[in-house]
Amino acid sequence: APPATMFAWATVPPAFREMGSLAFSKLLLEEANVPVAPGLGFGEYGENYVRIALVENRQRLRQATRNIKQFLSGRNSRSGAARSPRNVIAAAPGA
Repeated sequence: APPATMFAWATVPPAFREMGSLAFSKLLLEEANVPVAPGLGFGEYGENYVRIALVENRQRLRQATRNIKQFLSGRNSRSGAARSPRNVIAAAPGA
């Protein structure tokens, strides 16, 4: 088996688990401008996880991390950030 992959799996935080990985993935896209692939798309055991594609340069991956951190800490608001396809960071296949 290879020692590494270009994907990372993250657990859906407990506060969002009831909504499921698909709705949480949509929320991350809308609120943090970071697309991820919902784990449910990879089978029933993928639920409660999201898959993150590590296919961008370090700067964009760091920005995606900051965006997710701000969203999870409650510092993002739907009315605050402009959304455009150019602002989407670290696109994941199938997201």
